[in-house]
Amino acid sequence: MSDSISSLARYRVIAGREDEFLEIIDRHWTTLRDLELVTDRAPEVYVGSERGVEGPIVVEIFDWVDEDATRRAHTHPLVSGVWEAMGPLCEGRNGGSPFEFLSLRRRSADA
Repeated sequence: MSDSISSLARYRVIAGREDEFLEIIDRHWTTLRDLELVTDRAPEVYVGSERGVEGPIVVEIFDWVDEDATRRAHTHPLVSGVWEAMGPLCEGRNGGSPFEFLSLRRRSADA
C-alpha cells in the first residue's frame, strides 16, 4: 500500500473566469511536481456544475507523496503564490465556501 494521500479539491469558479482558473490549475500541479510534493500520477481535472446553483465547478484530484507533503506545500512560497492566485477567481455560493478540500486514502480493490 502506498503512503500517498489523494486530494480532492472542489473550486467554485466565478463565471467567465474558467479559462484563467484552468491555467492556474495546470501551473498548480506542475509546481507541486517540481517540488516533489505530489506523485507522478497525472492529476484529474473536471469542469461541471452544481445542481440548482449557477456557476462553474472545477474538481482537481491528485496524489500527495505522503501525509506531510501538504504541510510542506503550505510553507513553500511558490505554492503559496499559486494558491493566492486561485482565491480571487472563486466565490462562495448558497452558503458554501469558495473551495473545499478532502484528503483521502485510496482503498485497494482486495480490501
